[in-house]
Amino acid sequence: MVGPYRRQRARRRRHRYVIFLLGIAFAAWLGGLFVFAAEIPKSLKVSTEETDAIVVLTGGTLRLEQGLALLAQGFAKKLFVSGVHRGVDVQQLLKLSRQSPKALDCCITLGYSADHTTGNASETAEWMREQGYRSLRLVTASYHMPRSLAEFRQAMPTETILPHPVFPTHVKLDNWWWWPGTAALIAGEYNKYLVAVVRHWGEALMRRAGA
Repeated sequence: MVGPYRRQRARRRRHRYVIFLLGIAFAAWLGGLFVFAAEIPKSLKVSTEETDAIVVLTGGTLRLEQGLALLAQGFAKKLFVSGVHRGVDVQQLLKLSRQSPKALDCCITLGYSADHTTGNASETAEWMREQGYRSLRLVTASYHMPRSLAEFRQAMPTETILPHPVFPTHVKLDNWWWWPGTAALIAGEYNKYLVAVVRHWGEALMRRAGA
């Protein structure tokens, strides 16, 4: 009887240890989530600094409209729209945003190869190199900005990147934990941000190991 009893006690200790570790991991994740949420821009602080390009990441409301407005106001030479669905052209985008096609279509380039944020950064980096540009103003949703900046700075470590967030009305950043939709959105972005950071660390370690 002693042997089975000891094995049972050992299993219980292992279970308690696993539960303890899971609790620590969850507490760390939850604390990081609140830090991440606190870093999401809640208001726009417009920099008057002119950049070579304005870059809009498709996938949400207000982004294209804001990018076109910035271009019309002379904040950059060109507008690059990353992640556009194939078959969409500049004229269609301008009509959808109610802008004058003749005024802006000469200064807009569309990117069709990206279907996620990492792809947006790679696609934009390639276009920036082709144009010889060194600075950009990044337009995306506020909740998407931390991960976007992480990906873009990884892809373009020497370029100047100015964040220009937009604020979709359905995302409630004040007391976000009371809003299930916003809480789920921020938690999802946080998880994707963690994956991106871990991937960047891994890539850096691999480069050092190969050096």
